[in-house]
Amino acid sequence: MKTALQNYHARMQRVLDHIDRHLDGDLDLDALSRVAAFSKFHFHRQFTATFELSVHRYVQLARMKRASHRLADPNAQSVTEIAMDAGYDAPDAFARAFRQRLGQSPSSFRKSPDWEPWLVAFGPLETARSKLMKIIFTEDDVTIRDVPPTPVAVLEHRGDRAMLGTTTQRFRAWRKDAGLSPETTSTFMVFRSERCPANPADYSMDLCIETDRPVAVDDELMKAGVIPGGRCAVLRYPGNTNNLEPAATYLYREWLPASGEEARDFPVYCQRRLAPIPEVPAHEIVVELFLPLK
Repeated sequence: MKTALQNYHARMQRVLDHIDRHLDGDLDLDALSRVAAFSKFHFHRQFTATFELSVHRYVQLARMKRASHRLADPNAQSVTEIAMDAGYDAPDAFARAFRQRLGQSPSSFRKSPDWEPWLVAFGPLETARSKLMKIIFTEDDVTIRDVPPTPVAVLEHRGDRAMLGTTTQRFRAWRKDAGLSPETTSTFMVFRSERCPANPADYSMDLCIETDRPVAVDDELMKAGVIPGGRCAVLRYPGNTNNLEPAATYLYREWLPASGEEARDFPVYCQRRLAPIPEVPAHEIVVELFLPLK
């Protein structure tokens, strides 16, 4: 039974990965049922039962999420081009759907994205993926490394996590202006609070980009910092995720007590090994979570 369930989940995961890679392609029921190797007469119900979203709704949300990222990109395509890429025949139909989902017109979102309704609108995508097989970590997934100190430029996010999208866009714009590519320089996130603190205003996280260039003293956005060197427990997360809480929970609740190690006085942090969202499909990103040790 366990092997059969794992095989079933793997086939469903294959569908999600295929959707991520082929948002511009043919994603109808016939095509996706062939990817999963399920009967087309039952696949829609199987997908909906697994993810609590219909195939059409999932694809629609995935395309709209990509469109929203493209709109927020300073060097974005025109709204018409983005609408066509999202599967809409006309810009006005795209604009209506976008406003209905996000409460802003595409042009308004481009000028000043409101990220709080964005998180709500696309939450079902993350929820759907989490409903698949839960990732089970074991001690074999954790390695201990001696990491060197890394000089970084730091953008501090303090306050409601709903506004993190705005902070991220500012971070990316600064990184681009500085000529620092995420494909050749390491990007870190330092988690200074819980993901969902009791008071949302207490959320605290640093966005960091590796650089040995000096950060101007009068820079109003960034400041110089260092990811300290030393021993770290490193847990690799397979695929991209906006929620590393399960991985962090495993490290703190199971791995750390059983290891005999003690945590060092620096927060847990993560590093994405390839370009961050939205430049690379989710299945092509590997995230590593670092727990500093004494």
